[in-house]
Amino acid sequence: MIDERQQFALEADVLVIGGGAAGVAAAVTAARQKLKVILLERYGFAGGGAVAGLSGTICGLFEARQDPKAGPVRLVYGFAEEFVQRMQARGGLSGPTLYGKTYTLVHDPLTWREVGDGLLADSGVQVLYHTVVSDVLMDGGERVAGVVAYTKQGKLRVTAKITIDASGDADVTAMAGLPTYRSLNGVIQNPTMIFRINGVDVKRFLGTYGDNSVLLGPVVEMIHKANASGKYALPRQKIFLFPTPRPDQLLCNCTRILGEDGRDLDPLVAADLTEAEIQGRKQVREYERFFRDYLVGCENAYVNDTGVQVGIRQSRQAMGVATLANSDVVKGTKFRSGIARSAWPIEQHAGAIPKLEWLFNDYYEIPYECFVPSAGESILVAGRCLSAEAEAMASARVTAQCFSYGHAIGHAAALAVHENVQPRDIDPIAVRVAVNRDGAQLD
Repeated sequence: MIDERQQFALEADVLVIGGGAAGVAAAVTAARQKLKVILLERYGFAGGGAVAGLSGTICGLFEARQDPKAGPVRLVYGFAEEFVQRMQARGGLSGPTLYGKTYTLVHDPLTWREVGDGLLADSGVQVLYHTVVSDVLMDGGERVAGVVAYTKQGKLRVTAKITIDASGDADVTAMAGLPTYRSLNGVIQNPTMIFRINGVDVKRFLGTYGDNSVLLGPVVEMIHKANASGKYALPRQKIFLFPTPRPDQLLCNCTRILGEDGRDLDPLVAADLTEAEIQGRKQVREYERFFRDYLVGCENAYVNDTGVQVGIRQSRQAMGVATLANSDVVKGTKFRSGIARSAWPIEQHAGAIPKLEWLFNDYYEIPYECFVPSAGESILVAGRCLSAEAEAMASARVTAQCFSYGHAIGHAAALAVHENVQPRDIDPIAVRVAVNRDGAQLD
């Protein structure tokens, strides 16, 4: 039992749980509105899935084109643009890299951490790393009044006027007993252990396989051949390999993690999440061996690192006042209450061949109401735990959009505090105006 003397308390106008893209954007944006903001993060750094999960790219910045060779067409600005500029200034970001029918930017995860630290410090956010939320403080059974967390110093109580759940897994929403769900169609996508390999002759590699990071044709055939030999166990045939800002290095999105018995693993089950980590590391070594034996330029390649944790594409989401529908993504639906936009494909990672469903020369918008829980007060969500159907979420979850969500929800939290209203009573147009004032270019 922790001694009462080891407990301490803090107060904030806005409390943000989770320091990923959405959490950093939300915290910085709210703090810039002259509010006291506290951010709690379980790791010792910001970055969330982009850094801890080593997703490694800022996806979702560009439109998709049937002929992407015409060049990248930028779609997302605002906070995402500020982050990109800071990364570029430090040399931590690649130029536009072809990904199927669109483009992405590959980042250096150490630089991501440093840029995150700088943004949070410059805006005056109080950050506590190595802090794990363990409970939620409720006021009257409806209002989320803050959280209880564990730190090495002891138990921490943080009270706040508005709490933003940017945990990625809707942890705070679930702890508060508010409606959540795991998947509106019952399917949870496979986790992935992303890794980087060094010792690559990138020039020879690109000269042989081309500059599209989605490797098809000959590489798929080689994986078939390797598996047929009985000497390899490569469960995913369509793999994504990206040159990084560092020389002689590739970022590898290759693994398809299943249980030892072949079943899908649920990242919200402790034993499954543990098994995903172990199976993921085993698969990394299998693909490393395949690269050395089969791929031009990778003859001397070796694993540099893996994600700090297995990459989670989908877990638990908050049930919102509104839910982004699969049809909204496919049709490019625009909303009066839209506070972010996306043209990223529906990216379904199930089976040996990941499926990409494209929206060409268009984009869809994500409504503010997807980030307002259907029950409870003084709480907002941001990031991949937005309210969305499964296929819609498989498009809307990526990094550039999470920056946009955090940017918008940071403004919404500030409006709620300054106007003394509940998040559900805010006019989404006011949020849209605020992000456009910051250069989001939604209109």
